[in-house]
Amino acid sequence: MYVQEDGYETNPTMFTNRVNTLVDEATERGMYALVDFHTLTPGDPMYNLDRAKTFFAAVAARNAGKNNVIYEITNEPNGVSWSTIKNYAEQVIPVIRASDPDAVVIVGTRGWSSLGVSEGGNSTEVVNNPVNASNIMYAFHFYAASHRDNYRAELERAAARLPVFVTEFGTVTYTGGGAVDTASSTAWLDLLDRLKISYANWTYSDADEGSAAFRPGTCYGSTYAGTAVLTESGNFMRNRIRTPDNFPTS
Repeated sequence: MYVQEDGYETNPTMFTNRVNTLVDEATERGMYALVDFHTLTPGDPMYNLDRAKTFFAAVAARNAGKNNVIYEITNEPNGVSWSTIKNYAEQVIPVIRASDPDAVVIVGTRGWSSLGVSEGGNSTEVVNNPVNASNIMYAFHFYAASHRDNYRAELERAAARLPVFVTEFGTVTYTGGGAVDTASSTAWLDLLDRLKISYANWTYSDADEGSAAFRPGTCYGSTYAGTAVLTESGNFMRNRIRTPDNFPTS
């Protein structure tokens, strides 16, 4: 849910209804719905604190009976301290818990959800000062062509102490464009599989950028064309996720 950029702030009721409709669509298909409050700009989540409380109160009340809804309460905070992000989280999470005491809530981390790495920090600040709430996870994002060994090392270090969910990653550069870095993408997904960390790929769209899974114009096509509509990134991800995981389910 984009908040600025002609998003939620322009028509809260309409956009809240749209999110709820998409949650219903995902539920009908047996899929998880990760409701992401997308506040990349501005990077300070406190700027949208009141909007977040209103939005999540409505969405949680509407979807509390579902067991497939996950809430990501701030996307890629940046330019602010971890203590600011923690303060925001500890005000928004109780709003969700008032309706849904059990849903997983994901908290963005400093430096565009890099556990602080992209701003010269690391996960120690979170480990030493965790959010005071239950059943939460912490977000980590990466783009394989831009973020390599030092990011992988920090994620592995953090995962030994914190529950982490990679709620956004791309096979290309952090801009969302450029060529697919197959070697780095493979290294990342091998690591995530080994650590049993869930991940969501950016982006399931036909945007004219390297990260998109579909070729431009696919969404407006009149017929389904199978794998011919996939980009290099889309083919890479399709081949990867077609291999079953060997994860315990109970």
